[in-house]
Amino acid sequence: MTDLDALEAQSIFIFREAFARIRPLALLWSLGKDSNVMIWLARKAFLGEIPFPVAHLDTGLEFDEAYAFRDTYAKEWNLNLIADSCPPIEATDPTLPPGARVAARKSLGLAQTVERYGFSGIFAGIRRDEQATRAKERVFSPRGLDGTWDVRDQPPEFWDQFNADFPPGTHIRIHPLLHWTELDIWRYIEREGIPVCELYFAKNGKRFRSLGEKGITEPFPSEASTIAEIIAELAATRTSERAGRTMDHESEDVFERLRAGGYL
Repeated sequence: MTDLDALEAQSIFIFREAFARIRPLALLWSLGKDSNVMIWLARKAFLGEIPFPVAHLDTGLEFDEAYAFRDTYAKEWNLNLIADSCPPIEATDPTLPPGARVAARKSLGLAQTVERYGFSGIFAGIRRDEQATRAKERVFSPRGLDGTWDVRDQPPEFWDQFNADFPPGTHIRIHPLLHWTELDIWRYIEREGIPVCELYFAKNGKRFRSLGEKGITEPFPSEASTIAEIIAELAATRTSERAGRTMDHESEDVFERLRAGGYL
């Protein structure tokens, strides 16, 4: 068994464990590489069909290429897609910096979706290596009913023993990719032939490493126009994956504030 085989097996186990013990469920689809891998793994876990809805929290500010990707693969993968609009920026915390307020719309959109459809659990494609705050996460993470996250009230997870027993009414975030790295994601995409948005591939000397909204996500200088070239580039770079997210540079505590309030 290779390292990718082990990661795949663990993620499939997490999907099946959550589906057996938490209902109803939904999977968040950001249209990016991580959630595409998550969809791919869910289809493997359930014999080619995902037995719960896939939700895109739509701010109306995604790149055109991302919307085109969504419309194509929602049909090809036979997804039960929820694509409700997020609340407007006026509904977000006005004390947040501008970029963070755009991102906070997704927190409100997620809370709206959970309430509207009554989901008890949400699969999210976050990874511990992305950002320091996410390193504190658990695979099965209990939240307040409003989506708030208390880092001091998280269950221990030793030796891959995941706690899925929570009091009735607890909202759970499930993170099947928590142990993966950015390089793992791209190696798995290459191995499995998983489709990804064209924005990840270099054009005119730039490409995106992380997909977000227009105006708050910037591309990196890059000549990597194939998956193999992306893998080689990542093996040599020390630049953070989220360096192109403007909200991460607005204030020192902005990501902590967003996460505590329910951000992905």
